[in-house]
Amino acid sequence: MTKVSLVHKEIDKETATSLLGFWVYMMTDCIMFASLFAVFIVLKNNIADGRNGAELFSLPFVLTQTLILLTSSFTSGLAMLAAQRTKLKDTFIWLGITGVLGASFLALEVNEFVNLDHSGSSWRISGFLSSYFTLVGTHGLHIMVGLLWLVGILVYMYKKGLNETSVKRLTMFSIFWHFLDVVWIFIFSVVYLLGVN
Repeated sequence: MTKVSLVHKEIDKETATSLLGFWVYMMTDCIMFASLFAVFIVLKNNIADGRNGAELFSLPFVLTQTLILLTSSFTSGLAMLAAQRTKLKDTFIWLGITGVLGASFLALEVNEFVNLDHSGSSWRISGFLSSYFTLVGTHGLHIMVGLLWLVGILVYMYKKGLNETSVKRLTMFSIFWHFLDVVWIFIFSVVYLLGVN
């Protein structure tokens, strides 16, 4: 076996290991979010002296958040397509748009939390609000981590261009970002749509 084939075999092994680690992480995230959804469903009627979802949530506001996040998932997919066609500039543009949309979503979420807290509906009021802030806040924390990850990818691509490593990182980021969209669709359905009825 030649030295070159040994190097390729080692690279393949390293890639396989990192992908396995990534998928194990994704599975642990699925379990964590499933647990948070279960807690929310159990506690959603425990409002104590506070207000319920129908009194707190604005569906047009949450729908705006949802459309922003789903659009960011679409632009993330366009970035992946551009990267596979080795179009660095297009990849940068679509990733930049993804980042702006993700940051806009996060800003709206933080704004909602602040408004709820100022209106006397903080996480300390009831089991319902505690589970709501924990579930939605955990998703928001993941969005923030995703945005930091996105900045790291952009910096790496600026320095090194589009190579096997940057495409692999971008692929994992894209899967993570789509996963957050799926989680948000469940949050939108379970927390907001069912919460206002």
